[in-house]
Amino acid sequence: MDRDDIRLSFDAVRRLAEQPLLKCGVSREHAEAMAEVVALAEADEARSHGLYRIEGCVQAVRSGKVDPQARPEVVSTAGAVVRIDARGGFALHPLRLGRPLLADKAREFGIAALALNNCYHFSALWADIEIMAERGLVALSCTIGAHNVALAGGSAPAFGTNPFAFAFPRGEGRKPFVFDLSSSVVAKGEIELRRRSGESIPAGWAVDRQGAPTTKPEDALAGAIMPFGGHKGAALGLMVELLAGPLIGDLKSAEALAIDTHDGGPLRGGYLMLAINPGHLGGNDSGLEEADAWLTSLARQHKPARLPGTRRHAARVRSMADGILVSRCLYNRLLELC
Repeated sequence: MDRDDIRLSFDAVRRLAEQPLLKCGVSREHAEAMAEVVALAEADEARSHGLYRIEGCVQAVRSGKVDPQARPEVVSTAGAVVRIDARGGFALHPLRLGRPLLADKAREFGIAALALNNCYHFSALWADIEIMAERGLVALSCTIGAHNVALAGGSAPAFGTNPFAFAFPRGEGRKPFVFDLSSSVVAKGEIELRRRSGESIPAGWAVDRQGAPTTKPEDALAGAIMPFGGHKGAALGLMVELLAGPLIGDLKSAEALAIDTHDGGPLRGGYLMLAINPGHLGGNDSGLEEADAWLTSLARQHKPARLPGTRRHAARVRSMADGILVSRCLYNRLLELC
C-alpha cells in the first residue's frame, strides 16, 4: 500500500463515483448504473476503467455533449432484435433496461441482438456481459472506441480502440469465463494513467505524430496506438468498427471524433450485444457441463498459467474482504467535483 493510497469499502467507492455525477446533474438512474460498474472495475483492479473515468464523464456533461437526464427509448423489439436509442446519454442505464429484453429474446429464439444507438460508453465491457453469463447465456459485445489506432504498419489513427468482450457460463458457484480486450495493444486509458502519474510507456505501444516510436504518454496520445498482434488486431478492430458502426446505423470512430467537444469524456457511438441460449444450439445443458469441465481441467493442468478473468475475480474477492485501494490524489479530485 502506497502512503498516498487510502483503503475504501466497495460501497464507499460506489458513493465516491456516484456523488460527482449527481452533483453535475446526472439522473439517479444513470448515476447508479455508472457508479456500480466503476466500483466493480476498481474492485477488480482494472483501474483504467475505474474512478478516473468519472472526471471525463463530468466534463462531458458540463460541455453539453452528453444529456445527463436522457431517457432511453426502446425503438423496436421485432423478431430477435432489441433496438434502443440512448438519446445522447450515457450507455449503462440503457443497457440495464435492455439486457432483460435481450435475455428473453435469446431464450425464445436461441440467439438475439441488442443494438444501442446514440450513446456514450466509457466503461469496461466485461461488466456489461458478465451478468448475462451468470444467467446462463453466452454473450458477446463490442463498441466504438477512441479514434487512436493505426493499421498494421501505419503511423496515423485509422480506427478506434474498439473493444470486444465475450462471456461464457460456468458451473455452479464458478464465475463465468469472461474476457474483454481492445483491438489496440493497450487501452487508451492505460496511457492516460501513465501520463497522469508521470510514467513512461513501454516501447511498442505507440508512435508520435511523425510516426516515430515513443515511450512518452503525451506523444502517444497525440500520435497513434498500435494494434495488438499487428494485422490480426487491426482486423479485429475493423470488424468491431463495422459491427458497432455502419451495421447498426451508427457512427464510425473518425465521425465520432469529428463531432466531439474534446472535453476528455467518451465519444458518441454505437454498441452491439449478442446473446445465445446454449440450450437451443446444443439441445440440452450437456455442452455447458462439458465446457466447464474442460476449462476446469485447463486451469488445473497448466499452472501457473491462468484463464482469462482469473486475476480480476481474485482481485474482487480481496477487495470485498479487505477494501479497495484508491490514490489519495484521485480521491481528493473526486471530492472536489462534489
